[in-house]
Amino acid sequence: MLKTLIETEVERDAIKQFDKWWQDAVNSAVDEVNAFTLATATLDGKPSARIILLKGYDENGFVFFSNYTSNKGNELAKNPQAYLVFFWKELERQIRIEGIVEKVSSEESDSYFASRPEGSRIGAWASPQSSVIENREVIEESVLKYQQEFTGQPIPRPKHWGGYRLKPGLIEFWQGRSNRLHDRLQYTLQADRTWKIERLAP
Repeated sequence: MLKTLIETEVERDAIKQFDKWWQDAVNSAVDEVNAFTLATATLDGKPSARIILLKGYDENGFVFFSNYTSNKGNELAKNPQAYLVFFWKELERQIRIEGIVEKVSSEESDSYFASRPEGSRIGAWASPQSSVIENREVIEESVLKYQQEFTGQPIPRPKHWGGYRLKPGLIEFWQGRSNRLHDRLQYTLQADRTWKIERLAP
């Protein structure tokens, strides 16, 4: 079935349109639906990107979690502008999301951290993410240390680990079409919180 992206058929609200495509992806054969590329940059404009996982979204933005002292954490602390990019090859769809990133509340971070498997909670303590280490044994020894430390007791969330929320100002939906004449609709958030929809050339 030919998939299209037509102005008269889309939601007027970008988050509702995202949810519509998200549900399509969840109900399809897409692997790792919630995997996306997070692009950040240093203050002087040097970019970096990595694949991480979306953990939630609503009208307030898109939520993910990380080590606050990692490369991306350090970049976001100094330059909170970022891009999220989802690509669902099976549906020939891409979504680009531009916005400002801020930390979620401690309560939200605590709640999500508590829901993680024990190994992941230990890992958050054991790994100095993005730091240079001498060898694999450094991590394995650190994991053992924290396993022993937290034996028989709840594992608290480390203060250097928590959530972020990207608050979108622009979202572009891309639908693949034949002859590379793709459909591209760009939603730009206006001062009155409505979204302006414009078509971009493929």
